[in-house]
Amino acid sequence: MGVVAASALVYPLLVCAVQLVFAQLLTVDVAAIVLWLGLGITCSVGLVAAVRWGAERRVRSAWLLAGLAPPAVFELWLVWPLLTP
Repeated sequence: MGVVAASALVYPLLVCAVQLVFAQLLTVDVAAIVLWLGLGITCSVGLVAAVRWGAERRVRSAWLLAGLAPPAVFELWLVWPLLTP
């Protein structure tokens, strides 16, 4: 459950990072910088808290671990051309 909660916070964190880059580089907007930096810090703290909470809990079912296999295989399939010369 902690992995699911942590993965749910990755995309908002990515959005915060992109918006922060735009606020700093394209148009210098101090209010937007403070807003997106605060949201990014909040998402980062939430992500770390979710991972720590999930790491403390023992996996009670092998099906939960088996459910991680298809996304892992898909990610490996996407990255495989980059890993092989």
